[in-house]
Amino acid sequence: MKPVTIAVTGLNAVDSPGPGVPVLRSLHASSLDCRLVGLAYDVLEPGIYMPDLVDATFLLPYPNSGPAALIDRIRTIHAKVPLDFIIPTLDAELDNFILVKEQLAEMGIKVFLPGKEQLHLRDKTRLAESLRENGIDVPETVIMGDLAGIRRAMETIQFPFLIKGLFYEAYLASGYEEAVGYFSKVAARWGLPVIAQERIKGEEYNVIALANHGEVVGAVPMKKMYLTDKGKAWAGVTIDNPELLENATKIIREIGWNSGCELEYIKEEKTGRLYLLEINPRFPAWIWLATAAGQNLPEMLIRLANGETPAPVREYQYGKVFVRHSWDDIVDMSEIAMLSGTGEFVRKVED
Repeated sequence: MKPVTIAVTGLNAVDSPGPGVPVLRSLHASSLDCRLVGLAYDVLEPGIYMPDLVDATFLLPYPNSGPAALIDRIRTIHAKVPLDFIIPTLDAELDNFILVKEQLAEMGIKVFLPGKEQLHLRDKTRLAESLRENGIDVPETVIMGDLAGIRRAMETIQFPFLIKGLFYEAYLASGYEEAVGYFSKVAARWGLPVIAQERIKGEEYNVIALANHGEVVGAVPMKKMYLTDKGKAWAGVTIDNPELLENATKIIREIGWNSGCELEYIKEEKTGRLYLLEINPRFPAWIWLATAAGQNLPEMLIRLANGETPAPVREYQYGKVFVRHSWDDIVDMSEIAMLSGTGEFVRKVED
């Protein structure tokens, strides 16, 4: 492949980190000859200022601004730094990117995304109904459009149960008052509906995968070793688990998934049954672990977007562990001022 310029979103790297930084690390480690550009929503997203991570960063309008604002901004960016590919890595932006896919193609910018139907088929609000009939175990789930939904959830789910946001965040509520508080917190941040989900006790597992129209191109399972108070994996280890991979492959084929994704599971300690908790429609923040284990899925995604057909990869190294940590990068205030004032921070890319 000729030298290309790839833009990646999701440069936030806080207690619930975005996938952008590890996707960029994976592209750096790939065999691609590429220049990397960051697309950010806030001037303080840490990935902007990590040395040698991206050649330039541009601010995007927030997803609630809609697809027209997004494509207008990308046109402006593309005029300054011609882009060949974009990898969106955040749930909330995918609808907009899918809607402007054809316009991006007219500009010569390639993406590798699911269709709108596939995106919403794996939505938390539809997951149970779409998969249970196909023999996939899913915890009892109630979709709540208002606070009255908590009472409805209590009719079918016993406390403690989880209160989950449409895109991110989950809290374990032990009673009605606590559930009301978490509902309000999640709704204020991520909007409606809010999800109530049965709590299954057991060990948590994740599978990261890349699929081409329902066929898995690469996949790596991971067992969570340490969780934050938001339930995010802060340490995890790659494992040899054919059951997980078989289950994930079945689900991905069933919904005809196209692009990267993450499937979250829990294995019930009493019965050993494997429950699918949710499907995230993009690469997760631990994708660097998959790359280190031998599957560089961001590189494979770029090759798929380019029309290539890379051979499926089945092998990966077991026992690879990631341990996440904080790191302070010191930057000059002038860099933040430049991004804040102009919407761009160019480090290396030339006209």
